[in-house]
Amino acid sequence: MSIPTTTPSKARRRSGKFALVSAVTLGLIGGPVALAAPAEASRSVYGCTVDPLKPTERSHWVDFRIEVDCRDHRTVQIRQLRYEDNRGRNDDFLGRSTFSKYFYRHDDVTIHSYDWVPNHRGDEKVYQLVSFRVRVGNHWSDWTRWDMSDVATLRR
Repeated sequence: MSIPTTTPSKARRRSGKFALVSAVTLGLIGGPVALAAPAEASRSVYGCTVDPLKPTERSHWVDFRIEVDCRDHRTVQIRQLRYEDNRGRNDDFLGRSTFSKYFYRHDDVTIHSYDWVPNHRGDEKVYQLVSFRVRVGNHWSDWTRWDMSDVATLRR
């Protein structure tokens, strides 16, 4: 009398199929979760975080602020582009600046960059784009992609 048994090769095939199905199922479940992650304006590289803040108004001058938080013994170099939003048309370029700051110790600073915004008529909308890189020792990181601040409405 013989007892039916599963041969080892069939057992391996079944476990392989189970592993494949599990991996596919996890991939399908994890995919949409990864796509649903919120986007942030700030970015961190080599222990430094740079966040382009929403511009604030002072008369016709606008403060395009940038918040920088770095660990000790790092140099951060920041590129800034300032624009007036023309509601779907080509935005007006207001200016550019470059900043460099060395951090002896961990610190959080706000860089103030002022620009004059002409008043054509009515309210004006402005924003900034920021990209940066960090040096630790003798090594520089790559430049980050451009991050946009929130758009500020200047009441005129």
